[in-house]
Amino acid sequence: MFSHYDSKLERTVLTLHPGEYLATADDIVIATILGSCVAVALWDRRQGIGGLNHFMLPGRTGGGSPFLSEPGKYGMYAMESLVNEMLKLGARRQDLAAKVFGGGAVLRGNRTAEPNRAIPDSNIGFAVEYLSVERIPIENTDVGGSFGRKIYLFPRTFRVLLKRITGTLITSVEQEEKDYLEKIRKEAPKGGETRLF
Repeated sequence: MFSHYDSKLERTVLTLHPGEYLATADDIVIATILGSCVAVALWDRRQGIGGLNHFMLPGRTGGGSPFLSEPGKYGMYAMESLVNEMLKLGARRQDLAAKVFGGGAVLRGNRTAEPNRAIPDSNIGFAVEYLSVERIPIENTDVGGSFGRKIYLFPRTFRVLLKRITGTLITSVEQEEKDYLEKIRKEAPKGGETRLF
């Protein structure tokens, strides 16, 4: 997580990288840059507590529930960690609302290949299904497409500034996600199954 003061926003900005999350009641900004990854913003309007995560499933979850798949554990960890941090700060599960961003097809096997939709589609599907199962209403989404996104979340008000990233600027987003994808694939245990309790 990277922190700096932004004079235009007149706030401290904390920037999340893939695999990170943050919940807070402070008057700051939480930012992240997304390609095929997804970020879910959560908010408790009564308490003025907000948070954001940034996750990627390392592959297609298949025909069954993504919650029971090996790739689904990354999204599950990101969502459960964010929800639990919100609850620790005083948020109530029944008061949570969500916004979902990302899932752009930016990962390419090489410079001339078409973008692969499997990872972004599984990321979007996981986020929407998780929020549905947990009965957390989705207030807004900006997902899909073939571009990246830069998100600025104001956690106390749930206001989001979104900038779409295209052209050569997306190259660094693609590289960060490729590096993260390689890291989580290396860390994935071989064999066995994921069980939820």
